[in-house]
Amino acid sequence: MASQRGEGETTTTPLEPADRERARAIPEAAVARLAVYLRVLSGMADQGVTAVSSEELSQAAGVNAAKLRKDLSYIGSYGTRGVGYDVEVLVSHIERILGLTRNHSVAVVGIGNLGHALANYGGFPGRGFPVTALFDVDADLVGIPVGGIPVNHIDEITAVCREREVSIGVIATPPPAAQSVCDRLVSAGVQCILNFAPVVLQVPDNVEVRKVDLAVEMQILSFHVARRADEAVHNSSGGVSVGNNGLGVDGMVIRP
Repeated sequence: MASQRGEGETTTTPLEPADRERARAIPEAAVARLAVYLRVLSGMADQGVTAVSSEELSQAAGVNAAKLRKDLSYIGSYGTRGVGYDVEVLVSHIERILGLTRNHSVAVVGIGNLGHALANYGGFPGRGFPVTALFDVDADLVGIPVGGIPVNHIDEITAVCREREVSIGVIATPPPAAQSVCDRLVSAGVQCILNFAPVVLQVPDNVEVRKVDLAVEMQILSFHVARRADEAVHNSSGGVSVGNNGLGVDGMVIRP
């Protein structure tokens, strides 16, 4: 089961040298999958599951078993033949590698609809991500509690983030304000930023930025919808779709 931490509790458990070397060797794509495995395993633990096979875990996580075993080998967890993986031990391994054995104080900047939702989300504190600071430029919002935390003006980002030891900044502002907000967070010592604004942020090499662009995700889904629709037309017509590759006209169907 995922560790449950109180909002005021700060636990600091540095990685052992062997774990530190493993963490450095994990590809970025595998890190994202480890987070998915942790969510699935935590759910299994909550249901009383004590052991799980690679096939069961891979199916629940939506990946193939070989890829899952490769991902888990990065953290030194190989499982036991005929038994599988100990759920509690595997959760502990993944949490340690992902740095979830300590709290990460979070600041949200931009308290619009998205910012309100993030500030009020109850799932963050229990997973080690308590939201401890909120910021906005709107004078009508400053001083108003959201999710139990009063909103500060963005001019106070540097002082408040330093005082509350914020380690992760979330940018949920309109695009024109994002870079300025990012600069303020960086000046406060924040080295990890989650950016919801559809802009590319310029940051120093020691700052990690993760970008969440919902419009881009929708466009990717649109591509898959269009591709499946094209395949359905192709299959129903019994023809072969030909792209604009010199063999025919784009979208033409050549019947056998």
